Amino acid sequence: MRIEGRLHAEIGAGLLVLAGAARGDDDGDAAYLADKLANLRILDDADGRMNRSVLDEGAEVLLVSQFTLLADTRKGRRPSFMGAEAPERAAELLQRLAQELAERGVRVETGQFQAMMDVALVNRGPVTLVLDSRDRHTPRRQA
Repeated sequence: MRIEGRLHAEIGAGLLVLAGAARGDDDGDAAYLADKLANLRILDDADGRMNRSVLDEGAEVLLVSQFTLLADTRKGRRPSFMGAEAPERAAELLQRLAQELAERGVRVETGQFQAMMDVALVNRGPVTLVLDSRDRHTPRRQA
């Protein structure tokens, strides 16, 4: 990741995590997401099956603030960002997420909050997942 043309952060094999904070998110949301990111079995095992976690593989996380994930595009032609947390609180929550990941033994690099960042990605897969901490309060649907 580069900011103003200068290298700011980089990782080896691991996850690029684009994270946004919604109004009302708290430290519990950061802890929940850190646990999921560290332990979710989404990396390939020796047989090429998604069966290994970031912790299993010693993989790294590049954590990038991305408030635009909270865009509401249901009405009109201009996205609304009213669902995004206020910048000061969002910065605290993203810092908390990075801290929670580190406490679990994950090497974490971060972007710079509210900076224009050039993020490069080599995507093997592609595999893209959406994790929402609010989902932990919703019962699973039976198949």
